[in-house]
Amino acid sequence: MSSPSQLFFLPGASGNTDFWQPVASQLNHKAKPIFFGWPGFGETPADSSITSLADLTTLLLAQIDKPTALIAQSMGGIVAVQAALQRPDLITHLVLTVTSGGVDMTQFEAQDWRPEFRVQNPNVPEWFLIDRSNHSDQLTEIKQPALLLWGDADPISPVAVGQYLAEVFPDADLHVFEGGGHDLGFTHATHIAPLIDQHLEK
Repeated sequence: MSSPSQLFFLPGASGNTDFWQPVASQLNHKAKPIFFGWPGFGETPADSSITSLADLTTLLLAQIDKPTALIAQSMGGIVAVQAALQRPDLITHLVLTVTSGGVDMTQFEAQDWRPEFRVQNPNVPEWFLIDRSNHSDQLTEIKQPALLLWGDADPISPVAVGQYLAEVFPDADLHVFEGGGHDLGFTHATHIAPLIDQHLEK
């Protein structure tokens, strides 16, 4: 797999484009970092044409025209998987943290985060809260090297999800951090950055 020219950092449902800053600031890889925001989430202005995760994927891919690695938090991992499936010629590597990756989370007894998130984020698009994207049947088609980062103290995306993805992805490495929660990518940046640097050399 070719080395990426740019790194797209994808946030979770909060839309916080600063989430990946601590990791990005500690990377040695020379690829250009780009912090992508979701329209209608966080501080990114809404776009009425965006009505699904598939639309977010289309929006993302429209900005990618060179070899790119996707580094994604939680819901961003679903978009990353969709992008990798659609454009294997452009997406070189995946780094997925505490995501569903587009699988049915009920089988893993994952905590449903939506009710509390709706209360805390009353302006989040309704389409997102009802989305149930499922790419289980396509995951074996992911040929890009995938680095999977999980914490063992995350009820929203339990370690079992990461273990499942590590089994179905053809080329995947899973790292589990003791005491890591759903904000693993932010709280464990010092430990994660070297893993990403090493991964991007594959």
